[in-house]
Amino acid sequence: MAEMGLVVVGAAGRMGRMLVKAVAETDGCILVGALERPGSIALGEDAGLLAGAGRAGVLISDDPAAAFAQADGVIDFSAPDATAAYAALAAEAHIVHVVGTTGLSDTHFAALREAAERTRIVQSGNMSLGVNLLAGLVRKVAATLGEEFDIEVLEMHHRMKVDAPSGTALLLGEAAAEGRGVALGERSVRSRDGHTGARRPGDIGFATLRGGTVVGEHSVIFAGPAERIELTHRAEDRALFARGAVKAALWALDKQPGYYTMADVLGLRDL
Repeated sequence: MAEMGLVVVGAAGRMGRMLVKAVAETDGCILVGALERPGSIALGEDAGLLAGAGRAGVLISDDPAAAFAQADGVIDFSAPDATAAYAALAAEAHIVHVVGTTGLSDTHFAALREAAERTRIVQSGNMSLGVNLLAGLVRKVAATLGEEFDIEVLEMHHRMKVDAPSGTALLLGEAAAEGRGVALGERSVRSRDGHTGARRPGDIGFATLRGGTVVGEHSVIFAGPAERIELTHRAEDRALFARGAVKAALWALDKQPGYYTMADVLGLRDL
């Protein structure tokens, strides 16, 4: 069986280099393309050497169409507008598009779903097994407990993170909303300041912390009458997200066009 040819977007960045290394260390796939924005000082560099994974023979370029033409899939942890553009190109090339980009708006999600009519899109706010298992547990607990249990999502990331709440926090909030049978957009509380009044029953609250070099910590708190349940995940190494993304690409290779998540990849959909 031929190895799956993968392109890494943002190959010179911190996450991109981890992705390049994860591809090199994973059986069944090979790096065939590496992309950076026009004007990047990394253009022309060997992506493998830059990632510390040894010479890959793949030079970093700014031409996604050419890279996609020789690939089976692309792994993308870039920016929302760029991800929407890459989705359209991936659909034209009929290659797998794994999306780990966070901060996506409804418009960006619509672009991904449109692309998924022609190719395989795997999107998740977090690519780790632990977080997606946590989301399944959150969905189950939310479905079991009534509105007398208030739901709060607490997250902390490093000081350089640009979006809030994080994609993982929103993933967990969506899981809670699904368990309750409500729309997160109608019941979420993103900030509290001043005289807010009493908490409305059934709301799903978010609290965001930023500082230091924290990779990612997430807790979902179910606070009820005289008792509290807390479900927590702590990421200790960003490499776990890269490994999960590569796993997702390999999983999607033989699937039909459609919009998938890590719950599908990991077989957690029914949890």
